[in-house]
Amino acid sequence: MLISKDHNVVKAILPVLIAILFILLLLFIVNKIVYSHKIISCVFYVFCVLLLFSLFFFRDPERNICQNEKMILSPADGKVIKIENVFNGFFNKELSRISIFMSLFNVHINRAPINGKIEFYEYKKGKFFNASFDKASEENEQNFFVLKNDKIQIGVKQIAGIIARRIVFWKELYSELDKGEKFGLIRYGSRLEVYLPKTVEIKVKIGEKVKAGESIIGEIKQNE
Repeated sequence: MLISKDHNVVKAILPVLIAILFILLLLFIVNKIVYSHKIISCVFYVFCVLLLFSLFFFRDPERNICQNEKMILSPADGKVIKIENVFNGFFNKELSRISIFMSLFNVHINRAPINGKIEFYEYKKGKFFNASFDKASEENEQNFFVLKNDKIQIGVKQIAGIIARRIVFWKELYSELDKGEKFGLIRYGSRLEVYLPKTVEIKVKIGEKVKAGESIIGEIKQNE
């Protein structure tokens, strides 16, 4: 689906589309009524392309959600750029971290890897390094939350990139999420990280392309 019917998605992208349409209208009026010039015409066509790209960027395709409770789904479309063991301060132990890089051409709507309740939520302002850099995980603007159900507790981190300047998260602390449910998006290129306990068997490899809500990134081997 090119244009989303989800009110949260529409609410997030509407300001961008309205701003572009307003500029297009202004350029059209200036070019046709006030002052006609090739440069104005060129700028008008540039914004037409930008409008089409924005519609493409904020597309919201339907996904076939795997309902197997043991399977953990990718929260984002993109490419797996890192799989590593890291110490996480909230969990106070070493976890497996899967990092997914989203380019400008990926779908940027994020989905819940498991069903569960948001037990913790923290937004942190930061810098805007390239999201593929290691330091982006700690220094960039980010949103971290913890999902928990009766089988497992995991962490999910949205990270803004060099172009992305806005993390959108439309859930609240203690909200219940269904597996594959949309919880937010990041505008224009970014990164998602998933923190998994050692009881999870990783099902993806570095360089593999994944889809939010469809691709299986891990399997729960035993309850925590």
